[in-house]
Amino acid sequence: MSDLGHDISDIRDSYDAVAEEYATRLHEELAGKPLDRALLSCLLEQTGPGGTIADLGCGPGHVAAWLTGNGAHTVGIDLSAGMVETGRRRFPEVEFRQGDLRELPAKDGEFASAVAFYSIIHLHPDDLPRAFEEMRRTLCPAGLLLLSFHMGEEIRHMGEWWGQQVNLDFRFLAPARIAALLEAAGFAVEMRMERTCYPDEAETRRCYFLARRLPRDPA
Repeated sequence: MSDLGHDISDIRDSYDAVAEEYATRLHEELAGKPLDRALLSCLLEQTGPGGTIADLGCGPGHVAAWLTGNGAHTVGIDLSAGMVETGRRRFPEVEFRQGDLRELPAKDGEFASAVAFYSIIHLHPDDLPRAFEEMRRTLCPAGLLLLSFHMGEEIRHMGEWWGQQVNLDFRFLAPARIAALLEAAGFAVEMRMERTCYPDEAETRRCYFLARRLPRDPA
């Protein structure tokens, strides 16, 4: 373990290995996800003009690019240098930063809102509270977080992905636990939605939360 918590070098290295193929295959992913687009549009509307939206665990940046194309200033943050490099090349209109969800490269209150689509699913459960605290830290007062994950209790391990050797655990998460962790970190969950998978997705049930950053109670 590092000072941050559990070692995540395998996550970084695995996504480095598949970055270009991932970007190629998922470049138009949102075109086939109407509910995701609707939720992103809702986030855009509530963010308002001038606010910066963070895409946390952005991968090659296709979600950040969609937000930018619809009028947002967006910052994509990903652990993988390969993903960040690929994103910068494909989407020069998006600002990219390399960083860890548990120690985000951002100032306090920098973001008006944030998206974290399936980016917490590789973290060890013990690291989730710190990641949520970081999300709260980097959001402005009353800022919104749109979060998604696979529902359940299983762990699916992947050792090979698109012809590349990887070492990734995909952790399914219980919505009640995630809601409790968000609330403990200083968020109020305003919306919860579940959906089944689209035809081209992995066969999992997915959960979405929209949570708002609350002020801390005075000591």
